[in-house]
Amino acid sequence: MSTTQKEMTLFTNPAPKKLRLFDSELLLPAIADSFKKLSPATQVRSPVMFVVYVGSIITTLLYLQALFGQGEAPAGFILAISVWLWFTVLFANFAEALAEGRSKAQAASLRNLKQTVSAKKLASPKYGTTWLPQPATDLRKGNYILVEAGDVIPIDGEVIEGVASVDESAITGESAPVIRESGGDFSSVTGGTRVLSDWLVVKVTVNPGETFLDRMISMVEGAKRQKTPNEIALTILLVALTIVFLIVTITLLPFSLFSVQAAQSGTPVTITVLIALLVCLIPTTIGGLLSAIGVAGMSRMMQANVIATSGRAVEAAGDVDVLMLDKTGTITLGNRQASSFVPAPGVTEQQLADVAQLASLADETPEGRSIVVLAKQKFNIREREMASLNAVFVPFTAQTRMSGVDIGIGPGARSVRKGAADSVRRYVESLGQPNAYPAEVGRAVDDISRRGSTPLVVTDGGRVMGVVELKDIVKGGIKERFGELRRMGIKTVMITGDNQLTAAAIAAEAGVDDFLAEATPEDKLKLIRKYQAEGRLVAMTGDGTNDAPALAQADVAVAMNSGTQAAKEAGNMVDLDSNPTKLLEIVEIGKQMLMTRGALTTFSISNDIAKYFAIIPAAFVGTYPQLKALDVMQLASPSSAIMSAVIFNALIIVVLIPLALKGVKYRAIGAVALLRRNLLLYGLGGIVLPFVGIKLIDIVLAALHLV
Repeated sequence: MSTTQKEMTLFTNPAPKKLRLFDSELLLPAIADSFKKLSPATQVRSPVMFVVYVGSIITTLLYLQALFGQGEAPAGFILAISVWLWFTVLFANFAEALAEGRSKAQAASLRNLKQTVSAKKLASPKYGTTWLPQPATDLRKGNYILVEAGDVIPIDGEVIEGVASVDESAITGESAPVIRESGGDFSSVTGGTRVLSDWLVVKVTVNPGETFLDRMISMVEGAKRQKTPNEIALTILLVALTIVFLIVTITLLPFSLFSVQAAQSGTPVTITVLIALLVCLIPTTIGGLLSAIGVAGMSRMMQANVIATSGRAVEAAGDVDVLMLDKTGTITLGNRQASSFVPAPGVTEQQLADVAQLASLADETPEGRSIVVLAKQKFNIREREMASLNAVFVPFTAQTRMSGVDIGIGPGARSVRKGAADSVRRYVESLGQPNAYPAEVGRAVDDISRRGSTPLVVTDGGRVMGVVELKDIVKGGIKERFGELRRMGIKTVMITGDNQLTAAAIAAEAGVDDFLAEATPEDKLKLIRKYQAEGRLVAMTGDGTNDAPALAQADVAVAMNSGTQAAKEAGNMVDLDSNPTKLLEIVEIGKQMLMTRGALTTFSISNDIAKYFAIIPAAFVGTYPQLKALDVMQLASPSSAIMSAVIFNALIIVVLIPLALKGVKYRAIGAVALLRRNLLLYGLGGIVLPFVGIKLIDIVLAALHLV
């Protein structure tokens, strides 16, 4: 029994479109969720906004009381205050709901990929060809399944037999198929991907509901996000500030309607005004946006095709001060490229290039193709047809450590070879030409090795023609990015299996701060622990089982999706693109989240300072006329001042929602410079903007005779 056509369309759904910030598909559900979040159980999770929530209820009750002629203030004034307090709560709910909506949209697109498929369960763990159809939901950890060309892999597992091409585009978004095989670092397969060719025997490594796709869905669900340590610490600070102002407000209650002293000395302060005073002075701006900032940080990570297991990992990425990066594929292109021809005495560079290209025509390795291209670029030497040359390709082997071609037969035959210096030396000496390996070629080989490059010696019929230099090419722009990280106070460490000489040369060219050569899993783990013992946060990437111990130890551990199951389980992030350079982007996203939270906290506290001058004199000027001297804003009336401050307090949350969700623009600057910029832009702006905003609202209210 084979899978049905319906089941085989598991991942034919088109990729979900990218939703804009205020797309109607996000906006309408967020508005509905804003009202759903008005339940006390939801509101109490944010202590600051819970105070506003309670204040809204009290003012609503006071308004109902005023309707029956027992109000402490005009019913219209109480109603206006109550409405704007409710708007403040709703706007904060809306910010969080909008952030969660983006994550839920991402989760929904993943959930749509989940459908029931039939698995080919092997009758015994000894594999063979006997299998029974079984729903994927009935598979258990430790079962063995067979997947063949055209089959959808029903559940996560490890390949224990076979080699196959697998389409992982539904998970990674990358259309190019990947090879999955038993053993090594590419044995992990993900449920929902499709086998394109050949077959695999897979050992199931998870139970239903615990698959990678299931974990992805739960990770991106904003509602399941746990608060991070820094977020908890900031919440405690905000609660402390709220308690201080709450105590101050309670202390002022004797000066309310029930105060004889207040009644004798002037107009008493109403409870409505005290609630408005409390709401305006507590840090409602950051209190209302704090959760949205955290959810948006997780969402931005998902948009970068990175799954973070928790908000803690995203936050830690922003605090990282040591980056451990693998050399191959991260700092370098990963494939050595021919960079120069160094001819032997009596040989021109063009002659060497011609023979080197001839030796590489049938070599399909990246190194071989680069030699062909370099000869063409430097001397316009065109590729020749192997068939017309009567050429026989001699493949590279671990024993000979050479490759090349044999051209023709008989007296005019040529044997062209390229390979490691010592192998070529032995080869030409075996042909009875002991002086055919010039000393100058030996010195060129040594010079190239000292530069961190790889020398390939080329010989034609036993005559050494020269050396081809292969370089591990450093990625363009990587040195500048490392410079940015250095300015931010982040140390970069290159990890490589190369020898000390080669590692030092590449490290100098790439501009990293330090390197670890001839690295073993134990060496990586030891280095991470050393930095952590110094109080530093360490981030690293990995994809192999041998990387798992170091990934488990690192503070931010990014496992490649193409890697082993052990690596993915040890990490706290998974890069779906399997791009090692993604670590740099992850750090930027983490820092952007911290910068956004810091900027809005600075703005919120500065904002409150400005509101003091608007509402305190206005609230108590009736009781204490001498406070008129502090009314620097010259607002129309005490009622207008209080109303203007409450309206501004609600609207500023709406204005800052895009900033909270998109994040403050990332800048590669140090902590001191960043603090100075935040204080100037968000600190000073937080003081100035309320003066301008409250005054404008006051003018509008006075002009419309609303107070």
